[in-house]
Formats: sequence, structure tokens, C-alpha cells
Amino acid sequence: MPWLTQFFDAAQQWLFEAVVQPLLFALGLASVLEDAYAATGWLLVGLLQLLVMLLVIAPLERWRPVEPVRDRAAVRVDMLYTLIHRLGLFRLALFFSVTPLWDGLFGMLRIHGWQTWQLDALWPGVTDQPLVSLLLYLLAFDFVDYWIHRGQHRFDWWWRLHSLHHSQRQMTQWSDSRNHLLDDLLRDAIIVVVAQCIGVAPGQFVAIVALTQLSENLHHANLRLWFGRWGERLWVSPRFHRLHHAIGIGHESARGHRPGAPALGGHNFGVLLPWWDMLFGTANFQQRYEPTGVRDQVEPGPDGRMRDYGRGFWAQQWRGLLRLAGRG
Repeated sequence: MPWLTQFFDAAQQWLFEAVVQPLLFALGLASVLEDAYAATGWLLVGLLQLLVMLLVIAPLERWRPVEPVRDRAAVRVDMLYTLIHRLGLFRLALFFSVTPLWDGLFGMLRIHGWQTWQLDALWPGVTDQPLVSLLLYLLAFDFVDYWIHRGQHRFDWWWRLHSLHHSQRQMTQWSDSRNHLLDDLLRDAIIVVVAQCIGVAPGQFVAIVALTQLSENLHHANLRLWFGRWGERLWVSPRFHRLHHAIGIGHESARGHRPGAPALGGHNFGVLLPWWDMLFGTANFQQRYEPTGVRDQVEPGPDGRMRDYGRGFWAQQWRGLLRLAGRG
């Protein structure tokens, strides 16, 4: 789709020259112009995503909601998470903290002879077909995301962070970005390593991230929608993913270490494709729309109290750290 690429490049150039570049000169940051141009692309992607969310997904939620929105304050916090991620604030923090470390590491590896390999070069002719190449990388990253998601539900220390994402009792399209920042940092680190190893082009990587995030917004929407018997097995639907967030279903296995006790695990970990859940036995295609959240929010724990995941952004981040330290 050359016209789409040309439109995006022109819009990125305009936004950079009209807004970002003058701002950097005014702040005395001309030395980061090259990186700022790339960051402008991410900002533009985020703005386009927000536009789709407001014009497409939001009307769908009003059309066929699963439940009435009663806790609008919790939804507003999720909106803050979304703005932090989609407007580039999280990536800006990574740029000044983690990105130089990654650049130094991969630069050192290349000096010592380590070279990446192109995944799409394994099949003759694929590199000449941009759409086929994009789909191949999309499949690879979705496979990695499936196993990252399994890890978030399998390892107790990781679940202590990831459980914040599941603690939203009022799920909407804004809930996708509701994550602990350390959880996001860990996932991004894994994705960066994979991207470097399989040689995905920067433009393709941006497109894959944009498509994945928008699809996840739809999956988390307060929307009574499924894709039919066969469609459910081709792409993750809001119904399929809502079951993953269902209390006692999506984040628990049938048996724990003690007889009758639940354990970490669950169902429907696929981010875009339900194929991995079907292949590895974690798919649940029941046509149910259950209440969402975490069991310890609604049932007393060993101490007789229900867990508080926090109401505001900073409270949620702080309580995630306390849980990680075994004190929350």
C-alpha cells in the first residue's frame, strides 16, 4: 500500500517540522533531532490510534455493552494509562533510560561479529512481497507475545505485577494499557531482543505494534461481540478475551499445589490469534460474559482481607511494587 506509506511519511514530516523540531531547538536539544524524528512517527501512530478508538470502538461499546459503566473514575485512570503509552511518554522515558543500554549492547555484539538474520529471507521471494513479509513477522511476534503472556500468569513474581492489568472490574477499550510500568518494561525488553534477532524492518515493526495495540483495544472493549464459530478461531474477539479476564477463569488453573486450591494459569492468552491457545491447550470458547477482575478482590485471603489494587495511577504502581516485594 504505497499510498498509505506516502501519506504517513508526509504527515510525520509535517508534524516534525511544524511542532517537534522548533520545540527541540527552543529547548537546546538539537543533538537528538534524528531520534526525535523517529519518536514523531510513534506519536503520529498514537494519535491515529486514539482517533480510531474514539470514532470506531467507542460507538461499538455504546451499541452493545456487556454491562453499564458504573465506575467512571476507574475508567478515567485507564484513559491516563492509554495516553501515557499512545502519546509516547512511556517511550520517551525509555529513550532516556533503557534505549542507550540496548544500543550499546547490540553495538558491542556487532563489533564482535554477531549479526542478525532476516526471518523473511528464509523463503525465496518473500522479501519482495512487503505484505507477506509483514504477516510473517506479525505471526512471529504474536507467538512470542503468547508465551510472554503465559509467563505473566505462570510465575508468581511476574503475576504480582501483571495482576494490576486484571484488577479492572469495569473493563473498557482503555483497559489494554492498564499495566504496571515494570511489567511493560520487561515485555518491551523481550520484544526488543526478538526484533533485533529476527531483523524486522523499523517500518514493519511500527505497523505491527500499531495493529496489535488497536486490536487489543477492541478485545478489551465493553462490547458484547463474538466472531462466530469459525471467526472465533481466526482472530481473538472481545468475548474470547473477556473470558481471559473473568474472575476465577482467566487467571487460574483448575487445581493448585493443594487439593482443591486454584493455581496460576488460566485460558485465552492469545494476543491477536487464538491459534496458540488451540495448539497448546489453553483455549476456552465458551459463549459467556462473566464479571472481570481478580479473585482476591472479591474473596478474603488468608489474612481475612480482600486485596486492594489501588484507585489512582500512582497508588496502583506503588501497590504493585509492594506485591512484588511480598508486602502487598
